[in-house]
Amino acid sequence: MVLGVGIDIIEIDRIKKSVDRFGDLFLNKIFTKTELKYSLSRANKYQHLAARFAAKEAIAKALATGWSKGFRWKDIEIFNEKNGMPKVKLTGQLANFVSREKSLKITMSHSENYVTCFAILYQENSGK
Repeated sequence: MVLGVGIDIIEIDRIKKSVDRFGDLFLNKIFTKTELKYSLSRANKYQHLAARFAAKEAIAKALATGWSKGFRWKDIEIFNEKNGMPKVKLTGQLANFVSREKSLKITMSHSENYVTCFAILYQENSGK
């Protein structure tokens, strides 16, 4: 059963402008060390940063947390499995949103100028 969905789209240049203007202040507020290590090592680092930003926005929408319910940027970490599939790790207050019975999946896509992410929170079929 689907419990929540979220989608986000962002201009890659918007992330580049934020990095250029605010530098480490912006990067360290939004991204975990793992996300920064991965994204900044890529040829198109802004595309990878934008993908993680869009993923965090889409996940927040799927979880329907809002800022008042404890949403913090770094409580969502996006990483890739060896096959490239994006995965999500939730920590802090968000860790309670996904349990043994619930799953959170994301998919990301990009063009030259935009990145989009779709997130879905669903409950596993309990067989009832």
